[in-house]
Amino acid sequence: QVQLAETGGGSAQAEGSLRLSCAVPISSGDNYCVGWFRQDGDNRRAVVATDVVAEIDSDGHTRYEKPVKGRFTISQDNAKNTVYLQMDFLKVEDSGLYLCGADFRQRAGVGACQYKHFGQGTQVTVSS
Repeated sequence: QVQLAETGGGSAQAEGSLRLSCAVPISSGDNYCVGWFRQDGDNRRAVVATDVVAEIDSDGHTRYEKPVKGRFTISQDNAKNTVYLQMDFLKVEDSGLYLCGADFRQRAGVGACQYKHFGQGTQVTVSS
């Protein structure tokens, strides 16, 4: 069973920054997508496609949802089996439960990711 674990959540002021980390078994040579998802509140529910905020694949392609474009940066470190979400210029509406998800299919790639594996999430609270 694939296990993912998110860390780095917490509280921040608006216009501040946080960096989230997702421990996920990614290796050079593998094909994968890893995405970050946001859910309102602090109770985890089934992840849906509209929860996604940013994605990255094994070729380094990235995609961002409009509300976070230019403020969030997704990156990966294969040696550390970690995908990061750098969140800058935070807004109150960025608050929520952030989860990471992974797709390890051979055809996985940004624009065609199908996430089957998710972590439990880390809470982000942004105050004005």
